[in-house]
This record gives sequence, C-alpha cells and structure tokens, in this order.
Amino acid sequence: MKQLLLIDANSIIHRSFHALPPFTGPDGRPTGALYGLSAILLKLWREDRPDYAAALFDRPEPTFRDKKYAGYKAQRPPTADELVAQIIEAKTLFRAFGAATFEKAGYEADDLIATLAERFRGEPNLRTVILTGDRDTFQMVDDGSVVVRMFNKGVSDTTEFDEAAIIAKYGLKPEQLIDYKALVGDASDNIKGVSGIGPKTALDLLGEFGTLERILADAPEDRKGVARIKACRSDAELSKDLVTLERHAPVEVGSVEALAVCENREAIAEYFRSLGSATLLKRLEGGSGEGGNKKDGKVSGEGEQKGLF
Repeated sequence: MKQLLLIDANSIIHRSFHALPPFTGPDGRPTGALYGLSAILLKLWREDRPDYAAALFDRPEPTFRDKKYAGYKAQRPPTADELVAQIIEAKTLFRAFGAATFEKAGYEADDLIATLAERFRGEPNLRTVILTGDRDTFQMVDDGSVVVRMFNKGVSDTTEFDEAAIIAKYGLKPEQLIDYKALVGDASDNIKGVSGIGPKTALDLLGEFGTLERILADAPEDRKGVARIKACRSDAELSKDLVTLERHAPVEVGSVEALAVCENREAIAEYFRSLGSATLLKRLEGGSGEGGNKKDGKVSGEGEQKGLF
C-alpha cells in the first residue's frame, strides 16, 4: 500500500524545541527546533519514505472552539518568540522535503489532519499515517485506513496505534475517546467535562451504552454517575463538541496526487548549510554525522546512516 503521511507540525516542532538545547545558526538565530525537525524528517525519509505527505500548522487567530468556549486552552502560556520564528521557518524545510504545508485561520492543525484523513479514507491501496505528539487524533484511527504514530520520549522513539492498540491501552474504541473526554474532561485543553465523573465511571458507562448520547437517553438515573451527567448535560455536550475534530475544514486539496512527495536534495542541503550544521549534511550524504561540533546539536546514538533516498 502507498502511504500518506500527515504531520502535526506544531506538535513536532514544539517537541523538538523542548527536547534539544537552544542551538543557534551562523547568523545567531535560534535553530534547535529546526535541527530536531530536520533529524526527524531525515530519519523518516530514510526508513519509511512516504509516497504523499502534508504538514499541517496551527494559526495564531482564535479558532471556532474559542468562540464556543472562551476558556479553551486559556491556561496555556504564550508561545516563546524564538519558537514562533522557527515554526514559521519550518515551512521552508517541509517543502524542501517535498511535503505540502497547510494552515487555515479558525482551525487547528488537528482539524486539517482530520479533514485530509477523512477525505482520503477508503482511497484504494492507501494507508494514512498521522505523526503527532497529541492524542486528540486517536479518534481518527480506522483499521486498514488510518493509524497514528505517537512520539514516546524525545524525538526519535514512536509507537504506532491502530484500533487494537487503542482498545488495549484505553479500553475504548477510537471514536469513543470523544465521549470519554466529554465526561472526564481534558486538562491539557482546559475542557472541564462533567464535574465528579472520573475515568472508572466513564469507562463503565461507555462500555455499556457506547456514547454520551446513549447514556443521556437510555441510562437509568440510579446508575452511578448518570444523574450527575444528566444534570450537567450542557457541560458534557459542550465538552464533546470541543474535542470532536472537524473533518470538513476548507483545505484545498483535490486529490491525493497533489500531495505526492518530490523532495529536493540540494534544497535540503542548502537548508542544512543555512543552519550551520555539518552533522545534518553528513547524515544527508550518508555518513554517520559523528564528529560534528556541539553547536550542531547532534543527536547521539543514531549510529551509521545509509543514505537518505
């Protein structure tokens, strides 16, 4: 099967920014996140080069979720200026690797990922892989069509989640994770769920009734937690609305062929030179990258590399 790789750009760039020291390029600009992203893309393109790829970005404007709930992600601190600059610059790097880039005011990267995953679901001989550090996209998993590759630690260790892996880890089907968060909330996004409903109660009810709507319609009020959920119906429904990814965002891609990967090796090399990274250049050329200076931000332990393409 051919592979469509959908990259949660902001998630991965943030991860690289916090995982690596604050490296700087020859011109003094911060490059740590760009170095980490470069190392990830080199590894991906060498080990499992996608046939199609897109990198999806968040925008700084308020989203449709902010309009529904002013407290959405309100607890998060502003993004550091040195990280913002690297997020903007990363688009050039993605394009050098042949990955299209998309962003849309009013939508999050996850919504754009969900839209493309939904649009090409069922495409003959196509498997979609979502690369992210955010579990919100687990709701899109569909065996045989869509899987999520999640970072574990650092920027090199990942685990692939299909439907069986999600059920084994959470005791729920991918689509039920929306209902689970509607009940227990999601502190990382400041989504409150239903006060007083914990994971065990939510799992028990969803195991029997399947969805929030079925709980509200069919669960007896003497069942633990049900009366509370019904009394806080509006909170539960709002929370579910907030955690549900938009699968029909206005992303202008007519066919998967528009996302065909056509990397530019010289553009990649030139970009690595602009970062001042001899290590990345050696990896691109097929060397181990050993012996690069510390300013390069060399990631240790990768060993001998065998060529990019």
